[in-house]
Amino acid sequence: MADHSGHHDAAATDPGGRELTRMAISATLHCLTGCAIGEVLGVVIGTALGWDTLPTIALAIALAFVFGYSFTMVPLLRAGLGLAAALGVALAADTLSITVMEIVDNLVLVLVPGAMDAGLDSVLFWASLAAALAVAFVVTVPVNRALIRRGKGHAVVHRYHH
Repeated sequence: MADHSGHHDAAATDPGGRELTRMAISATLHCLTGCAIGEVLGVVIGTALGWDTLPTIALAIALAFVFGYSFTMVPLLRAGLGLAAALGVALAADTLSITVMEIVDNLVLVLVPGAMDAGLDSVLFWASLAAALAVAFVVTVPVNRALIRRGKGHAVVHRYHH
């Protein structure tokens, strides 16, 4: 594990907020990785099975939360936290970030005409999914920045890194 001790303190004393913004981008990329895996997997499964939009989106959201929380929990478990404690930290650290990311990315995906009806071999499908995740990333960075500035969100996870 990388040593992240002092990140919150460094962000608090950074007059331009560059360190805080860097931490928010890193936290959002972490969130995006888990969310994107779950989101892509859910949308691919739903599309491949010919499901309607609502159950496909529901599966994608559920898997995004599972993967998002898992990406936070595994390092915590490796650091020696018990399962219940790691789950509690993951819930506290990631819930708002994942929620915002999922609302935005699924809204964008649903708003792109024909994206949810396009097949897995369609450029429209993959371009829409990529664009939706990119927009969600941009919207979620300021959310994570505000959380970290308050010692919440991903800042909670850093307390357990060694």
